[in-house]
Parts: sequence; C-alpha cells; structure tokens
Amino acid sequence: MKKILILNGPNLNLLGKREPGIYGSRSFEDYFEYLQKTFTEVELHYFQSNHEGALLDKIHKVGFEFNGLVINAGAYTHTSVALADALSAVPMPAVEVHISNIHKRESFRHHSYLTSRCEGMICGLGLKGYELAVRYLLDLTVKPPVVV
Repeated sequence: MKKILILNGPNLNLLGKREPGIYGSRSFEDYFEYLQKTFTEVELHYFQSNHEGALLDKIHKVGFEFNGLVINAGAYTHTSVALADALSAVPMPAVEVHISNIHKRESFRHHSYLTSRCEGMICGLGLKGYELAVRYLLDLTVKPPVVV
C-alpha cells in the first residue's frame, strides 16, 4: 500500500479558527478524516508543526520510505532554504499546496523556495488543493519505497 504524508507548517493548526475569510471554517483534522475516507487505497499520514526543525526531521524520516508528500509549509514557504534543501535530499516526490492564492496576497508571499523542488504547486483552491495533490501523487508511477 502506498504511503503519503501531508505536512503542514506554522499556524495551520489554527485552521477553522484563524482568519476564516481566507482559510475557511473547517479544521484540518476534520478535513483529514474526509481524505482518509476518500482515499482508502493509500495510507495517509498527517503531521503539523510550528517548528521548522520538526518539519525537517519529518521529511528526513519519511523521505526514503513514503511514496509522496503533500506540503503546505505556511510562512516557511517564503523563508526556508532548509526545507527546500530537505525536499531535494530525499527521493520522495512532493506537491506544494496553499489554501489561499498566494499570488493575490502580499508580495512577500509570491516567492516560494519550495516550488522548484516539487512536482507542482496548487494554490487558491482551499482545502480541495490537498485532495488534488493526493490524487496527483497516486497517479504518479513511483518506485517502491527504499527500505533503509
């Protein structure tokens, strides 16, 4: 069975409460349950942290074992060379997701250090972007995980 990790960065633990006009009123935990019911053919894992090092550690831990990564690094998207390097260091394909359209927001949000290290980027489609990213990763022809 394929394994896909959904990795959320800072402040995404506040989904459903934080700026509902931008991010909606649904918690990610609730949405993750929907994803698990929708994608029964894959083992979905979810991890969120407000700490850059914890996100790096998680990529390092699963990057040689999982079949794909859906990453919404939050504000680290625009600042973290370390996360970009971690994505380059592992063979696991990744799709970058943003709930809001980052190109319709402040100019500092228009640049992503992660996009060039990912298969693609989905932004502005709300939580639906996660579902589309998982579908894309499932459609990829991915080599079996390397067991280390």
